[in-house]
Amino acid sequence: MRGVWTAQQVRETEQVLLDRTAEGALMRRAAFGVAVRVRTLLGERTGGVSGHRVALLVGAGNNGGDALWAGAYLRRRGVGVTAVLLDPRRAHPGGLAALRRTGGRVLDVGRAGDDRARAALAGAHAVVDGIVGISGSGPLREPAATLVAAVEEAGVPIVAVDLPSGVDPDTGAVDGPAVTATETVTFGALKPVHALAAWRCGRVHLVDIGLGPLLPPPHAQVIEAADAGARWPVPGPLDDKYTQGVKGIAAGSAMYPGAAVLATGAAVLATSAMVRYAGTAADGVRARWPEAIATDRFAEAGRTQSWTVGPGIGTDDAARDLLAAVIERDVPLCIDADAITLLGRHEDLRAAVRGRPVVITPHDREFARVAGEVGRDRIGAARRAAAELSVTVLLKGHATVVADPGGRALVHPSTTSWAATAGSGDVLSGIIGSLLAARLDPWWAAGCAAHVHGRAAELAARGAPAPASFLQAAIPDAIREARAAAGDEVSVAR
Repeated sequence: MRGVWTAQQVRETEQVLLDRTAEGALMRRAAFGVAVRVRTLLGERTGGVSGHRVALLVGAGNNGGDALWAGAYLRRRGVGVTAVLLDPRRAHPGGLAALRRTGGRVLDVGRAGDDRARAALAGAHAVVDGIVGISGSGPLREPAATLVAAVEEAGVPIVAVDLPSGVDPDTGAVDGPAVTATETVTFGALKPVHALAAWRCGRVHLVDIGLGPLLPPPHAQVIEAADAGARWPVPGPLDDKYTQGVKGIAAGSAMYPGAAVLATGAAVLATSAMVRYAGTAADGVRARWPEAIATDRFAEAGRTQSWTVGPGIGTDDAARDLLAAVIERDVPLCIDADAITLLGRHEDLRAAVRGRPVVITPHDREFARVAGEVGRDRIGAARRAAAELSVTVLLKGHATVVADPGGRALVHPSTTSWAATAGSGDVLSGIIGSLLAARLDPWWAAGCAAHVHGRAAELAARGAPAPASFLQAAIPDAIREARAAAGDEVSVAR
C-alpha cells in the first residue's frame, strides 16, 4: 500500500528538510521533476520538445515558484515558455528571474489583458498549473477561473504542480471552479487529494525530494492490486469446499430478486468455497447459480462462516426479523443496503453488532441514516462512524474509504464511474462476504473487495457502460490481475 499524508504533515516535514538543505535546493529539485514530466508529455504527443510551446499559470508563493523554475528548465531544452502571472507583486522572485534569464516570456494579466493571456494558454502544447499549492483553499478565483476554463475549452493538457488548483488537498472537495489535470506532479509524499479526487489529478507522479525518512505515520493508506492479490484466498492442496469458509447470502425479495442473484453470484465467483442462499428468491438463485445451496427458509440455511445480508430485503418487520436472525448466528457479517437502513432505525440491532467482525457498506445517503452526514471529509467521516458504531465502515463513492474502529483507514481511488450502476453494490457485498468467510480481517476484506470490484467494473465496461451482471462476470479476471500483481504465476485474460 501507499501512504497519503495531510498538507499539515507534509508542511511540517518539509520544514525539517528545509532547515537542513541549501536555500532553494528543494524547489529546484521539485521543479526539475515537473519539467521532466512536461517534456515526457510533449514527447508522447508530438515526438519531441524543441520548438514547442508551454504556458505557465503562475500564482503567488512557492507553487508558482515551482512552475517558474520548471519553465526555466524547459527553456534550456528549446521549449518556448510563456508565464502568465496572476499576481505579479507576489510572484516568486527567484523563479521569475531564472525564467527571464533563459529567455522566457512573461505576461502580467492585469497589464497584458485577458485576451493575450488566453491566446498564450490556448495556443500552448501544454499548460503548467502553478496557481496554488497545498496551502491553498477554496475554488479558483478570477482571473484564474476564466483562464483555466479557456485552457480546458481549447483542449490543452494541464500538468498540475503538487495538486490541481481549486481542489482541497486533504479532502479532495471542490466547491467551485477547479483544475482538472492531465497529469499531476507531487513532491515528497502523496496527499489525500491524489486518492480522493483521482479523476481531477490524472496520472500522478511522485518526485522524491528526500522527505521519506522524516515522514510521520500516514493519514491513510491507498490499496493497490498487489495488496489484494497477496491476500486473496485460493484453495490449497488440502482444502475442500468447507474448509475455505462457507458463506451465506440473505438478500432479495419478490420485488428485488435480482439483488439475490447478483450477491450470490459474486460470492460464488470470488472464492472456491460453498455458498448458501436463504430467501424468497431461492428459485431464481438456483436457476442462475446451481452451485449455490438455496433455500427459502433462513432456519434451514445450515452452518456458515459469514453472512451477507441486506440487498433487496426491504425494511419491513419481516426484514428486521431476518437481520436480527442473521446477527444471532454470531459469525462475521457484511451488512448492506436495506439492512443498513434497519440498523439506523433500531438501536437494539446497532448494539447487537457493536464490537463484532462486521463490515457495513453505505453510500452517502445510507451513511447519513446511521452516522450523520458525510460532509467534505470522507476519511474523517468513515473513521468517526467506525468508532461510534464499533464496526468496519466501507463508505462507497468515487473514492471508496474503509475505516475500522481502531482508526485504520484506506482508500480505493477511481478515475472512472463504471461501477456506478444498479446492482453494483449487491456484487460488492457478495465479494466481501466471501472474504469474511475465508477469515480475512474485516478491514482487509473490505479493502480487497473494493479493489477487485472496481477493477472488475473497468474490465466489464471496456469503454462502454456495462450492467452489474457484466461486472459480476469480470470478477475472476480482476482477481487474476491482482494475484499477478502480487507475484503469483497466473494467466491474466486480456
